[in-house]
Amino acid sequence: MNPRIYAATTLRILAQLRRDHRSVAMIVLVPTLLMTLLYFLYQNQPAPPVGPSLFDRIAVAMLGILPFVVMFLITSIAMQRERSSGTLERLLSTPLHKFDLLAGYATSFSLAAVVQVALAVAVSLGLLGVDIAGNVVWIGVTAVLGAMLGVALGLLCSAFARTEFQAVQFMPVVVVPQLFLCGLLVPRDQLPGWLEAVSNVLPLSYSVDALNVIAAEPAVTGALIRDLLVVAGFVIVALALGAATLRRRTP
Repeated sequence: MNPRIYAATTLRILAQLRRDHRSVAMIVLVPTLLMTLLYFLYQNQPAPPVGPSLFDRIAVAMLGILPFVVMFLITSIAMQRERSSGTLERLLSTPLHKFDLLAGYATSFSLAAVVQVALAVAVSLGLLGVDIAGNVVWIGVTAVLGAMLGVALGLLCSAFARTEFQAVQFMPVVVVPQLFLCGLLVPRDQLPGWLEAVSNVLPLSYSVDALNVIAAEPAVTGALIRDLLVVAGFVIVALALGAATLRRRTP
């Protein structure tokens, strides 16, 4: 990587993102709006005699899932737009390294994710009354890391797509199975053995596990640190694979 080229790439993408008002609105507002919808959906559901309410349990997991899904979708389409417009091919004909480009994208969209997560966490824990035992800062860190995971996987999948429509088609292949197996619908330890084994190699599972630990434990535990390191490792590997598979020429 070249630090000067990486910084210039990051600033260029941030400037492009700032001019795309619809994408900015989707990044910043959609997770918060969906969390609010969930609140009204579960508002009148009876609370269990012990443990968190149904909304609290789902909302904590959603603080990691929604940023992941939104950032995957936005990033994969944004990168594919660069490809279809010919910008990507022109950029890669310069001294710009592929990892400089992907790192610039990851940094730019991760900065946007910080705003996204800050708003979602503030509304969820403040206005919607989500109750957690742990520190709100760790909730934010975990949610941002989940958003970065969405960015990294979106960049990786965009390398295999030729059109924006193909980029969107990766959602049911890459995102939906992780939603089913991350522990949101059924606790992971209650899954059939082979599905639990699949869940153990999916990165979103560790993001949701980390959020559940924060919600239940006031102290920072070894399990929390392990889960966060696993998610961070997936982010790095996905970016590296994305740089290795990114084509210099548009088919």
